[in-house]
Amino acid sequence: MAGSIYGKLFRVSTWGESHGAGVGVVVDGCPAGLELSEADIQQYLNRRKPGQSRYATPRKETDTVEILSGIFEGRTTGTPISMLVRNETQRSSDYSEIAGYYRPGHADFTFDGKYGFRDYRGGGRSSGRETIARVAAGAIAARLLQTLGVELLTYTKSIGPIAIDYDRFDRKVILENSLFMPDAAAAEQAAQYIEEMMKAHDSVGGMAECIVTGMPVGIGETVFDKLDANLAKAVVSIGAVKGFEIGDGMAVAQAVGSENNDGFVMEDGSVRKRSNHAGGTLGGMSDGSSIVIRAAFKPTPSILHEQETVNKNGEDIQISIKGRHDPVIVPRAVVVVESMVALTLIDGMMEHMCARLDWMKEFYRRF
Repeated sequence: MAGSIYGKLFRVSTWGESHGAGVGVVVDGCPAGLELSEADIQQYLNRRKPGQSRYATPRKETDTVEILSGIFEGRTTGTPISMLVRNETQRSSDYSEIAGYYRPGHADFTFDGKYGFRDYRGGGRSSGRETIARVAAGAIAARLLQTLGVELLTYTKSIGPIAIDYDRFDRKVILENSLFMPDAAAAEQAAQYIEEMMKAHDSVGGMAECIVTGMPVGIGETVFDKLDANLAKAVVSIGAVKGFEIGDGMAVAQAVGSENNDGFVMEDGSVRKRSNHAGGTLGGMSDGSSIVIRAAFKPTPSILHEQETVNKNGEDIQISIKGRHDPVIVPRAVVVVESMVALTLIDGMMEHMCARLDWMKEFYRRF
């Protein structure tokens, strides 16, 4: 299968299936000397771990990471870092029924069309468990960014029709509620909404938002590898993401130029933007202001609600999907969005180092 490798200089290769022995990733291109331990990776993985609340799949997995290579005496060696998370509570029998039909909203039909065969146990490579590998790699990328003064803050912006109120925004609240919302009142309302949908045997969608601060100017290329284009690909590559926005996003279609343009001003001897409608990029490159992106997630497709589909004999049938499924994807996906953003940014920053000859001369004069 192609398409399991991401990045140019900071390069990750993911592998594994939902009901296989485990899921893993190889990170190639991480500089030597970064302090790193399994606990650093685990902190990120715990944010997407199943079974943590009523609004996540009850599948009980510790998602314990094992670092197999690339670390010596607590620091990266500059060689490939291989990480493994073993699957511990597969219940493949839960999925035996679906081998004969196509689940609406899933990749069953397209996998059959592409390969003539599929791993129906939880979706195989198209399962949400594939994101474990992204998060493990993203934890390393985020740690590298932190050493460079770049910080990422990601949270649930909305669930269904319930959105946060920025006047009540409190970043400390994000980890204090199971929906990872920075607005305690909105989190309570969203929880009630999810409960109503669960009683109706249905699921809900929502939106995650990521804010990046501390980015230098000039990261990204000007044509096909624009920073915002790469961020869009990275985020939309996450299963269930159906929409991506940066800055004002879709609202720019209703704006006028005098409102949408971000004027420049001098602040403390540096050029700054008075506003940030562009969301932190100009001409495909970071402009030094906060990068603001949003990802829209569709409702979980596996629901008890009766749905129409077709079986492999070409017959129309009605189904109700049983098993262990999240009623809402967004809260557990927040850290996945953050990870893909981190992977994209560190790769871009590494590439940026060779953009100017004077920088290369300055570096190599030391040898």
